[in-house]
Amino acid sequence: MNKTQVKRVLINPGSSANIIRSRAVKQLGLQDQVVPAAGVLNGFSMACETTKGEITLPVKVAGTIQETKFHVIEGNMRYNALFGRPWMHNMRASPSTLHQVLKFPMTEGVKIVYGEQRAAKEIFVIDEVIPIPALSSMKGSNSKG
Repeated sequence: MNKTQVKRVLINPGSSANIIRSRAVKQLGLQDQVVPAAGVLNGFSMACETTKGEITLPVKVAGTIQETKFHVIEGNMRYNALFGRPWMHNMRASPSTLHQVLKFPMTEGVKIVYGEQRAAKEIFVIDEVIPIPALSSMKGSNSKG
């Protein structure tokens, strides 16, 4: 994006919007290009996030550049950017979440972009181990009836 490699992006066919964190926009040095536009995005859990604005960025993937409009959010998410259906439709891309691969047509043939499985696994590593009650404490609750 904007001639800078951005790590920790998610291609999400379930999202109806392209989203970027305001922190990522700041790190790209593009805060002045954010167009104020208040809106509300609803998550899967019906949690709402108010957008800070919109920004259009050139996104380069496998040699092709696509101007992409993002909704800028302040909220905390595991990814710096989320590419939803609008981006996938413009790219004419077909994602496979099972294989962590994205395919899209180009004049010279079909391009394939592979996800970084190691990085994806690291994002979901459990930080804290929660103890599970021992089974022996449940023996006393055994009743016949």
